[in-house]
Order: sequence, then C-alpha cells, then structure tokens
Amino acid sequence: MTQRQASEQDDPLAPNKKDIRQDPLIAKLLGRLPAQLVQSYTDKQLEGIKGALGPNTWGSHFIDNRGTFKFPFIKWRFYYVFLLGRNKRAYTRREKNASLAIMVMLVFTVIFASMLLGLLVLYIIKSALGIDLFSDTSLGIWDQFKQWLG
Repeated sequence: MTQRQASEQDDPLAPNKKDIRQDPLIAKLLGRLPAQLVQSYTDKQLEGIKGALGPNTWGSHFIDNRGTFKFPFIKWRFYYVFLLGRNKRAYTRREKNASLAIMVMLVFTVIFASMLLGLLVLYIIKSALGIDLFSDTSLGIWDQFKQWLG
C-alpha cells in the first residue's frame, strides 16, 4: 500500500474531498516533471505548492485574446496579447493624482454645462414672456427658437 492510499484510509473525509492531483494547476505542474519525481510528492506537499502559488487572479479578463503569427521569409515567430478587464491593482500616486484631476475636470464641466443650459432656458422664458431687459438688443436666440418650433 502506498503512502497516499494509507493517508486516504486514515481520513474519513477523503472520498468526498477532491483529489489534489486533479487540480488544473497541480496537474499542469506534475505534467512537466519526471514520473519518478511526481510520485514522490505527497498530497500535503502538493496542497502547500498550490497555496504558495496562490489563486490565479491575474488570469481572468473580460477579453483575453492571445496568439502567434509568422511573417513569410522571416524565421522568427511573433506573439500578441490583447487583454481587457477591470484594473484590480493598487494605483500609483501619479495614477491617483491623474484620476482625481480628471474627476474634478469632469465635475466642473458638468456644472458649467448645466449653468449654461439653465441660463439658456431662463433667456427663452424671459423672451417668451416679452420681458426686454435692454431695449433694441437681442441675441437672436428667441427668433431661432420660434423658427425651430415652426
């Protein structure tokens, strides 16, 4: 009886537990090693290796397109990688400052555009009511608005 079989017999939860050697990360690792070395690892050691390598959080992208190509008459092959997804990394100080500056500019732009739109609406209401603040002066906005409405 091997050491692995003995440890499975001692553990009553072993039949319900997924075999660590079936894990994709461990299977890939063991596939690259010589058979004699693969047999020397215990399940506990493999679980430790899996824990040390950690979860593969960098590999999940919304778009993950990778490939290779070769130009004719050139002996080298080239590869490309196109990744698109949410940035999960911590921002650098420069990135934080740039993000803050863009947010401030966006807020000021929205406020400024809202003020201009509000002034335009007030001007149209003033003109519709026939209120003339300065005699014989007009911006022509009310005439354009009436023409646009038909």
